[in-house]
Amino acid sequence: MQLLSFLEERSPSLAVRKLSTFTTQYMELFTELAVKYNVNIIGGSHFVEKNNRIYNVGHLFRRDGTIAQQYKLHISPNERKWWGINGGSKLEVFDTDCGKISIQLSSDIEYPEISRIVAEEGAQIIFVPFCAEDRQAFLRVKYCAQARAIENQVFTVTSGTVGNLTHVDNVDIQYAQSGVYTPTEFSFPRDGIAGECSENTETVIMAEVDMEILQRHRKSKDVLTFRDRRTDIYSLQIRS
Repeated sequence: MQLLSFLEERSPSLAVRKLSTFTTQYMELFTELAVKYNVNIIGGSHFVEKNNRIYNVGHLFRRDGTIAQQYKLHISPNERKWWGINGGSKLEVFDTDCGKISIQLSSDIEYPEISRIVAEEGAQIIFVPFCAEDRQAFLRVKYCAQARAIENQVFTVTSGTVGNLTHVDNVDIQYAQSGVYTPTEFSFPRDGIAGECSENTETVIMAEVDMEILQRHRKSKDVLTFRDRRTDIYSLQIRS
């Protein structure tokens, strides 16, 4: 979003189209960083133009140089009004050398169905890059990310934009508190928070998530919110 601060185009819908011209450079940069530092990177979402339509797309840059994409599915009225964003139509689960993951962009985490679907397909971590204009919008993302961790017995990781671009329409204010959230059970932190930033402050946090503990937790005798679903009376499916 900060790239919008030096574009001369004042119309938000035209500015994001100019922003999409940086897609190639964006992907080359993060691919290089992932390989150079031998890490998997969940990039902040980026506006991508395809068939003359603009999409909000999250990227996974693997340490082996491969790239995967998740298009945002649920477009907010704000995104539609100001930027003319279109919604994607495919929900992905990605394989990494650390386990299976999902990427849900911003308000996508507020729809519990898609988190349940990716958990059923083996996702152990759900990453949530987000952009929220105020505390209320941020809290919707945070509370829903924590709920999804409990409901599906997975880890959720949120990362949001902070700081103000006062001269850029629709991104003049931002609010975030990034965090790493866990199920709430004996094997995890008491409050279900493995790590959390200070509110609305640009900083970096580190937290350890143990996939083996997560798997044991899913098989425990006490809390089985994922295993004990009543699939005999309800189910979810993706329409092809």
